[in-house]
Amino acid sequence: MTRHDRIYEEKELLALTLLGERKIREFWRDGYCVLESAVPAHLLSRLSADMDAWVEESRNHASNYGETINGRPRFDLDPSHSADHPALRRVNAPAEISEAHYEAATDSPMVDAVAELIGPNVKFHHSKTNAKLPHTTTPVRFHQDFPFTPHSNDDIVTVLLMLDEVSEDNGCLEVVPGSHEGPIHTLWYEGRFTGAIDPVLEAKMREKAVPVTGAAGSACLMHTRLLHGSAPNLTDRPRTLFICVYSAEDAVPLSPNPMPNRYEGMVVRGQGSGRVRSKDFELNLPELPSGASFFEQQAKAGPGRG
Repeated sequence: MTRHDRIYEEKELLALTLLGERKIREFWRDGYCVLESAVPAHLLSRLSADMDAWVEESRNHASNYGETINGRPRFDLDPSHSADHPALRRVNAPAEISEAHYEAATDSPMVDAVAELIGPNVKFHHSKTNAKLPHTTTPVRFHQDFPFTPHSNDDIVTVLLMLDEVSEDNGCLEVVPGSHEGPIHTLWYEGRFTGAIDPVLEAKMREKAVPVTGAAGSACLMHTRLLHGSAPNLTDRPRTLFICVYSAEDAVPLSPNPMPNRYEGMVVRGQGSGRVRSKDFELNLPELPSGASFFEQQAKAGPGRG
C-alpha cells in the first residue's frame, strides 16, 4: 500500500468533505484539481481590494519598486507598463504586506484542502501574486515548479487562487494532465537557466495541455511536478492569481527559496515532527533570480506561449 493509498483510506475514515474522495483521486491521477469557494466571499473581496490598490499605486512608477527581505523588488512591472496602461505582473510575498493575503495563505479553506492532500502536517513555503492585466503580453513558458523549489520529497502543492474569473481567453493556466508522474525536466537550455523546458518538448506538451478555468474564488491545487504554462491576456478583463506554495512538513528544501519571506517554514496545519522524508530523484539545481521575478529568467528563453 502506497502512502497516497493510506491517505485515501484516512480521508474516508475521517469523512472529510472539503475536497472529497473524487477530487483527491483526481489530484493524484491528473496532478491537479479545482476547489470552488476556496476562500470566503468577504476575504476574496479584501484580496481583490488590495490588488486594485497595488495596481493604482503602480501608475506612479516607471520601473520595478518596493523591497523584499532579500533586497529584490516587491513589485514587478511588465515591459509594456505605463501610467495610462498599468501592467503590474507580480507582487512578491504579498502575505508579508497584507493582512488579507496572510489570512488566505494560513487560515482559509484552501489550506485545509492542501492538508487533505499532503497532510496532516503542512508547511508554508512562499507566496506571490501573478497578474495579467488587460492586453498584457507576458506569457509563462512551460515548466514544472519542483526544479525551482526542490525538496527532499515532492509532496508539494502550489495553490493558485483566482481573484478574477479565469477563462480560456484571458491567459488561464494550461496544464499537462499526468505529467507529474513523468520525468523532472531541466530548466537549463544551452548552458543558461531559462526557467522553461526545452522548446521542442514544450511544443509537444502544448498539444496535450488543457485549460484550467474557474470563477473568482476558485483555486487550482497543482502538484509541484505538473507541467504548466499560460498565454498572454488579450482581453479587456484582468486575470489575477494569488499563489501559495506548501510542502509536507517532512519535506526539506534543497535549494534557497527563490522568494524568501519571513513566514517560510511556518507550520500552517498539524505540527512539527523534526523528521525528514526523502525520495529518490535527480535534477539540476536552479539559478536564483537576481531580478524581481522569474519572468526575466524566462525572457532569456525567447518567444513563449502565445
